[in-house]
Amino acid sequence: MDYKGVIVGLGNPGPKYEKTRHNIGFMLVDHLLLQAEQRKSMRLEKINESGDYELWSAKFAGAFRLLAKPMTYMNLSGKAVSKICGRHRLAPGDVVVVHDELDLPVGRMKFKIGGGNNGHNGLESIQERLGTPDFWRLRLGVSRPADPYKVISDWVLEPFAGREASFLPDIIAHAAKGLDIFYRRGRGFAQQHVNSFSLREEEME
Repeated sequence: MDYKGVIVGLGNPGPKYEKTRHNIGFMLVDHLLLQAEQRKSMRLEKINESGDYELWSAKFAGAFRLLAKPMTYMNLSGKAVSKICGRHRLAPGDVVVVHDELDLPVGRMKFKIGGGNNGHNGLESIQERLGTPDFWRLRLGVSRPADPYKVISDWVLEPFAGREASFLPDIIAHAAKGLDIFYRRGRGFAQQHVNSFSLREEEME
């Protein structure tokens, strides 16, 4: 089948990491999978391929696209992404990577193509394997720790705190809608939708 792109959610496999900040990319893919299970028109199908990922096909925004969750752990995500692109003849510009972003607070998100990786091991691995930074990134804010001495690698492997966790369904749903807008209406409309989202200050208090 001729797929029109792949949405890759970044995270670490296993129940230990399921609710952690680093796994917000997995959370978005899980949201899309649940949508597809509930809507027969999306024609969800699990693709069984040997490799370091879980992969599904679904009719999303009017065309068949792939949904992927690398099973390599974060710092080797590029291994899975490059295999998927090679097997399904996808270019870097056909890839949307959904990932956690430390430099955005919880409740903020940004959508862009290319740019730096800000020390994110998953993005660095993907760039290395694809040979270019020019893939799409849906950056979902997870905030930096309030304690400046907190080790970042520990912070991103912690679950979202109580109130933050309660906001996740709205954040994920808005981000998913942004991808639908991107595929249907293009970059400008998608960026307007994604980049303008924020939780009200009183909600975060």
